[in-house]
Amino acid sequence: MLAAPAPAAGPGSALSLAKSTDFVFEIIRPRKPDGRTMVLLHGSGGNESSLVDLAARIAPNATLLGVRGRVVQDGRSRWYRRLSPVTFDQADIRAESEAFAGFLSRTAPGLGIDLDRTVFLGYSNGANLIAATALLHPGLVRKAALLRPMPVLDQPPMPPLAGASLLMIAGEADRTYAPFAPALEHLLESCGAVVDARIIPSDHMIGEEDARIVAEWLAAAPTQ
Repeated sequence: MLAAPAPAAGPGSALSLAKSTDFVFEIIRPRKPDGRTMVLLHGSGGNESSLVDLAARIAPNATLLGVRGRVVQDGRSRWYRRLSPVTFDQADIRAESEAFAGFLSRTAPGLGIDLDRTVFLGYSNGANLIAATALLHPGLVRKAALLRPMPVLDQPPMPPLAGASLLMIAGEADRTYAPFAPALEHLLESCGAVVDARIIPSDHMIGEEDARIVAEWLAAAPTQ
């Protein structure tokens, strides 16, 4: 269910904003599961199924858990409220990160998901929520592939992230968001995470090159 639309406030705020009371999700189990789970967080305007095909190419034997962001802004599903293309509602980021972390903790046992063997895969808005959650809820995100990410917390905490392994893929022609990727890389590394940052000849869209890189990165990673 959706809550009543919240009134717009401040410059760049949306004319229409609503938030669901819980997360919509989809779980897909392979015929020969390898014990891993990929948690999929879509970009703006996506849903719980948006990254399923890409994830199935990356890890065909992993269980896939696609989750839909609770925020609906101007008719598009998102993970937190946007004020402009590169500025965001800070309270909303923190609230939605906390809600997402709680959702995973509550839901994973009932679905038979081992969070210690979980890889997060996020695109754009979803990748940013994963990175924010890694900082706000250290220990939850231990391995993640972030496609076209940028830092979104204005005053990020600096928790110890030793043991976290993160892949970042920026698009060389992504003029709006790629310039912010180095700042996110520096932030995560400053907290102790191991970050593998790549730049590929692409714009903000994702495709086969991203799938290949993520698959190779996972294959080279030590078994959890």
